[in-house]
This record gives sequence, structure tokens and C-alpha cells, in this order.
Amino acid sequence: MTLAATGSLVADAVRAQGAVLAFNVITLEHAEGIVLGLEAAGLPGILQVSENAVNFHGGRMAPLVAGCREVAASAGVPVSVHLDHVQDLELARSVVANAWPLGVSSLMVDAAHLDYEDNVATTAELAAAGHRTSLWVEAELGAIGGKDGAHAPGVRTDPDEAASFVARTGVDGLAVAVGSSHAMTSATAQLDLDLVARLAERLPVPLVLHGSSGVPVPTLRAAVAAGIRKVNVGTALNVGYTAEVRQYLAADGAVTDPRKYLAPARNAVRDVVDRLSTDLLHT
Repeated sequence: MTLAATGSLVADAVRAQGAVLAFNVITLEHAEGIVLGLEAAGLPGILQVSENAVNFHGGRMAPLVAGCREVAASAGVPVSVHLDHVQDLELARSVVANAWPLGVSSLMVDAAHLDYEDNVATTAELAAAGHRTSLWVEAELGAIGGKDGAHAPGVRTDPDEAASFVARTGVDGLAVAVGSSHAMTSATAQLDLDLVARLAERLPVPLVLHGSSGVPVPTLRAAVAAGIRKVNVGTALNVGYTAEVRQYLAADGAVTDPRKYLAPARNAVRDVVDRLSTDLLHT
């Protein structure tokens, strides 16, 4: 199957009044496990590489992203590649300039750490540049809790401010703060579903939920019913991945071949993606 475009996958979710799942990639095993899980569930999805993941790989975006492109292009279901939580302006401009050769069809501009007017100006600049190369551009308003410990989980996106922000920036999707938090290892977050519904009614663009690993599946289903159209998942994959590595190394202290413990780690990612995709999106 050929590489999908994020904008098309989100548009399909909007038409179906459903959602598309987007999964964070740190290593090639993540990407492979995610696609195996999507294939098992028979559903499309998005491979996301964050600025933090790029920094982990020495600031070199191309190798990991190109690997994601090849994994996505060979998938048996539609899969796209997305650059997530990009705060560095130079990296964002590099994404815009090199996106299509790398297989990237979308970008999340994360300027929520700036004051409101600077967020608007930065996001508008990058959205316009992205649109010139047909990228789907997401942004964030109302900082999502948990990101680098910098934002309080109690922050909420105001519908009127969000409507003005979308109109002034021209973004294609908006990540909203409705009660979720990044890096949660237990699914205990409570979402403001009434706020999700009000935002969905007020805004002309699809809503994105970050920090979804910390949200119980029934609440995620309710959030999709209320208007969430892209659901981001990262920590849940890492919990499963790391548990398998830890268990294997604890059982065999003499192992030196990383394939021995990375294979079960990749399978754990597959299982998390399959289970979550099936539980959330299959009725």
C-alpha cells in the first residue's frame, strides 16, 4: 500500500464522525510494532516523530523519519508520517522544506509555550509555509499538562479564544487542553467532555487529543463521540516496550544480542496498538 497523507486520514475520520490514532515513534522497533498493530486491527493510523525524538537521535531528523516512511509505505493499511510537538523554528522550517521527500505529510507547530500573540504569529507563519507545500498543520492552544513538567494539568482551552486562534493562524487541526496530561503511566485522567463538545461545535477544524495514554478507553470513546478526531498515544507504548526489555534482561543477565529483547518489545508495542485501536474504534 502506498504512503497515506495525514490530512486525508483526518478527513476520513471527520466524515465518519470517528477518529484516527496517532502513535509516537522513538526507535524503528516502535514504528514496526505500531504498523503490525494497525494491520492486526485493520485500521489506518499515523506514525509520529516528535522534536524530542529527533533530539534523541542527535538532532538528525532524516534517518528515523525516512525509516518511518518506508515502514508506512509497506503497511497493509493506510499509514502516514507526522512531525509532532515541533518548537524549534529551524527544525520546523526544515520539516516544511524537506517534508515530502521524507514522506512527511503533516506537522504540529508547538508554540503554546510562547505568549498568545507570539504563538499566533509563529503558528501563522509556519502554517502558511506548510500549506504552500500541501502539509496538514496542527497547533496547540491551552498547554497540555505534563509536557516537560512545564504546564499545570488544570489548563483548559477557551472556545472563543480557540476560534480566534484558528481564524488568525489558518491551522488545519487544533490540539486542545481538556484534562489529559502527557507521560501518564496509568489511565486515570478525567476529560471535560462538555468542553470537548463546545469546542467541536465552535471550531471549523478537527480537534486533537494529546496525552491519551492517561485516559480510560470508555472516556476516549466518549471524547470521540463529543468531537475528538485525532487521538495521540505515546506513553502506553513505552510502558509495554520497557516492561518486555526489563523482564528479558532480568531473566537472562548474560544476553548481549539486542534482537533477543527488542523482538518482544516490538511485539508489546504491536499488542498495545492492536488492543487500543480495536477497543476504541471498532464497534
